[in-house]
Amino acid sequence: MLMSNFADVNKIKLHYIDYPGDEPPLILLPGLTANAHCFDGLIQAGLSSRFRVLALDLRGRGLSDKPATGYAMSDHAADVIALLDSLGIKQAVTCGHSFGGLLALYLAATYPDRVARLIVLDASAGLVNQSSRQLIKPSLDRLGKTVPSWEAYLEAMKKAPFFYEWWDPLIESYFRADARINEDGTVEARSRPENIAEAIDKAEQENWDERIAQVRQPALLLHARGGYGPPGTPPIVPLEQAKATSQALANCLYVEIPGNHLTMLFGEGARRIVESINDFIKPAIL
Repeated sequence: MLMSNFADVNKIKLHYIDYPGDEPPLILLPGLTANAHCFDGLIQAGLSSRFRVLALDLRGRGLSDKPATGYAMSDHAADVIALLDSLGIKQAVTCGHSFGGLLALYLAATYPDRVARLIVLDASAGLVNQSSRQLIKPSLDRLGKTVPSWEAYLEAMKKAPFFYEWWDPLIESYFRADARINEDGTVEARSRPENIAEAIDKAEQENWDERIAQVRQPALLLHARGGYGPPGTPPIVPLEQAKATSQALANCLYVEIPGNHLTMLFGEGARRIVESINDFIKPAIL
């Protein structure tokens, strides 16, 4: 059974979902505009029966507060540490997808005593660049717009290029958590475009090669090689970027996962991710 909670951290309310399971605690950090429900596929694939899982809405996303500014990596990292403090968790396995993967790397480098092990889902040094910005533009374009109904909002998501000939009904809970339904039935994405723009710009300003060189924890990098759209579309993280990042980490295992940057979190991709995480964590705690 999931438990939806709020924590007062750094003058904001941070929303998180607490799924019961065995130790060690595993904290999940979503992507750029994503929310905690982007990990529903991993939960269904059995992740929370193996570990206690904390899935977050980062500031500015989902049900968490949305301050006007404060979207640097240091701000997000301070929120995560404050949440762990509020729950009495001294150390956690830290796992992030996309932007959340960069945040996980930042936490491992900056707060090494709080990160037991590091799991990066489809992120790398150089993740934020002109190519990736162009690929995620259809996702960003929904921000700040009003659509007539929930049905219209969901239909627009189904037609997104990164879901080319793919759909899993489980992902609908992620989009429902993403949508704010107004009194007149119209729908808007919860994330504000100006907040997300600040997060992108601040992430691009980080020296990721330097951060990665500071990471000493055992790490697992799970990479989706599928194109982020119709045939011929490149992946969000090119193979050479993913391999270079895994090799730059002092103690990292690289594993390929079926699907693309988003679909990897559902279906067969989710099952493979959970298997990889289980193999990565369990031997160290038996």
